[in-house]
Amino acid sequence: MFEHKIIFTGPVGAGKTTLIKAFSDDAPILTEVRPSDDVANMKDQTTVAMDYGSVVLDEETKVHMYGTPGQQRFDFMWEILSKGSMGLAILINAAAPDPAADLRFYLNAFKGLIIDEHIPLVIGINRVDKKNPNHDLEYYQAVTEEFRDDIPVLMVDVREARDVRRLVMTLFFTI
Repeated sequence: MFEHKIIFTGPVGAGKTTLIKAFSDDAPILTEVRPSDDVANMKDQTTVAMDYGSVVLDEETKVHMYGTPGQQRFDFMWEILSKGSMGLAILINAAAPDPAADLRFYLNAFKGLIIDEHIPLVIGINRVDKKNPNHDLEYYQAVTEEFRDDIPVLMVDVREARDVRRLVMTLFFTI
């Protein structure tokens, strides 16, 4: 069996923990605690180290999924978790105040992994509201083209296993 490590990153509230819970074959390992800062205004629990889950895609492919903490003060975990990864998925919350700025931030934060190590990348746009102008795929593709012109961007509902599978498979096909 081939085993692959994928990193899911993005800002607080982008859906990393929800994605791993929805797609993991077994109960995921979560490091969530009550926030002690302004994140408490957004949610009751936040990831402080990592989330981990795994899924068997077929008889030959197992994927180990690691979710990074979204808070920048835990960015030391981003590098630790990225070691040995074969792919990176950046999740963005379309309902955030400035999702384009969030996307630019994470593209730059993981630039070494993407550019220097040539790790495949896919962008997942979550929490898409049809009434929100930030749901337009071209809006996000324009941001990724500032960085590189071949980054796949997908609209996803991270609560839905089929959407997560599409995200993961897109990542595999960019290898």
